[in-house]
Amino acid sequence: MKKIILAGIAAVLVIACAEKPEEKPMYTLFVGTYTDGDSEGIYTYTFDSNTGELSNQKLAAKLTNPSYLAISEDKKNLYAVQETADFDSLGGGVTAFALDRDVLELQNSMGTQGAHPCHVSLSGDGHLAVANYTGGNVSIFSLKENGSLADNPQLIDHKPLDSVKTSHTHMAQFNTDGLMVTDLGLDAVKRYHQKDGAFVPAEQSSIPFEDGAGPRHFTFGKNGQLLYVINELNSTISVFEKDAEGNYREVQVVPTLAADFDGESFCADLHLSPDGKFLYGSNRGENTIVIFAVDGDSGQLELVGRESVHGDWPRNFSMDPTGEFLLVANKKTSNISIFKRDMENGTLTFSHDTEHPNPVCLVFLD
Repeated sequence: MKKIILAGIAAVLVIACAEKPEEKPMYTLFVGTYTDGDSEGIYTYTFDSNTGELSNQKLAAKLTNPSYLAISEDKKNLYAVQETADFDSLGGGVTAFALDRDVLELQNSMGTQGAHPCHVSLSGDGHLAVANYTGGNVSIFSLKENGSLADNPQLIDHKPLDSVKTSHTHMAQFNTDGLMVTDLGLDAVKRYHQKDGAFVPAEQSSIPFEDGAGPRHFTFGKNGQLLYVINELNSTISVFEKDAEGNYREVQVVPTLAADFDGESFCADLHLSPDGKFLYGSNRGENTIVIFAVDGDSGQLELVGRESVHGDWPRNFSMDPTGEFLLVANKKTSNISIFKRDMENGTLTFSHDTEHPNPVCLVFLD
């Protein structure tokens, strides 16, 4: 009888263990902000990927307008723009931090030689690029061995490229071909490759867009064979395919707003899901995240739907490292909205939100 009882207990324990859900990790979320209100700089949270809860808010670094952040591949450094026009006599700034888990230690700051830097990215091999929105130029810094910023950045100036339109560089991102830069004011994406230690115009030096489109952010699909660009001013997403010569050709343009939306709206950010099956974009004004399914063969987009961000003026957004949650930074309502993401259908279900002053950029440390 005792053996039977023990066997029964063991069976119950086995079943209980089998039914217990797998515990998922905790991650650190860094939040970049504007500091013209109640924010003081860069903040961290602990993100529970089991529940989507944010906890343990901390001020990681006091900094003026750290509106865009980037973390190095080895997780040893974090970089933040200072989106101002008065860091020095030439414009805004960029700051390097040593990163130890969720602790930031200031290394150094440099002027970007252009006003209102709004994006920063890393090459992975010792370069950092900053897009200066009002300055209409791009600063490319070399990084020292410890990740700090070296002097004398290369400056790529877009202002002389057009005598009619006004340059507003919005994103400068390294890729396997070199460097690509969206210029909202010139309605173009500019391409550069590295030659003799400097970045110079590539063979396809410019990818044109419709006048008034305002290309803002982009991402790649199919290992760079597809390029998705979200256009701030006409609320569209442009899809480009790379041809045999390495040039990107437009194959599709889709609207991001509902057909019955009546009002002003401006796109901000876009991201592909980790499996590449869905593309998401943020609409400031309509205050939605638009969702597209990505065709597995052509890479073209088909509308799935849109979801209210439960706030006002969604800037950047991010998926957590598991891909099961999507978090949105709502600048005007000072909240971060957390959505559960349906991995099969791409749809979003609002879970809850967390109050946070003037959030702009959300970056996970995984």
